[in-house]
Amino acid sequence: MSSSELVIALTKGRILTETLPLFELAGVIPAEDISKSRKLLFDTNLPHVKLMVIRGADVPTYVEFGSADMGVAGKDLILEYGSEGFYEPLDLKIASCQLMTAQPVGAKAKTERLKVATKFTNIAKRYFAEQGQQIELIKLNGALELAPSLGLADTIVDIVDTGKTLKANGLEPKQVIAEISSRVIVNKASMKIKNTMIREILEKLRAAVELSQ
Repeated sequence: MSSSELVIALTKGRILTETLPLFELAGVIPAEDISKSRKLLFDTNLPHVKLMVIRGADVPTYVEFGSADMGVAGKDLILEYGSEGFYEPLDLKIASCQLMTAQPVGAKAKTERLKVATKFTNIAKRYFAEQGQQIELIKLNGALELAPSLGLADTIVDIVDTGKTLKANGLEPKQVIAEISSRVIVNKASMKIKNTMIREILEKLRAAVELSQ
């Protein structure tokens, strides 16, 4: 990666459709329609800026190890990954939701070891340790809402948007672990080497966020 080129990793999917308008407001526009392409790396209207479109869970890794100078990732993924390897200078205030615990409606609180199903194992470990609650962690990547009714878990830790999926599966949200939105993260070395370029984009993105609120 050249020192005069800036690579920004974006999260594909729903977050991307909310991210691109902010980038356009900030003057960073893909040279082609990202939604119609299978490519992962895109030129933009700025000759020195490229956009990379990858899975959200991979964005922190690409940024920490310098394959991308900047990235956009959900706070849930940043918390799960650990944020020591990069800076987190800006909240884009998009894709907002909550990371919560949820359990069957009317379930009594357990004081003994709790079975917790989640894909956010690091967050769950930290959260329940802070609560002084012993847990047995069950890692699931999907269909978490089924775990309690099938006896696999007492509680789940998951992203809650409207809460309709929980309700449909006989669950209710309980404790909020974190407020989630998409954040801009920056590689630490890039912040030193490409400071002017990065600061310029951050300032324009900050203004775009304010405009869109």
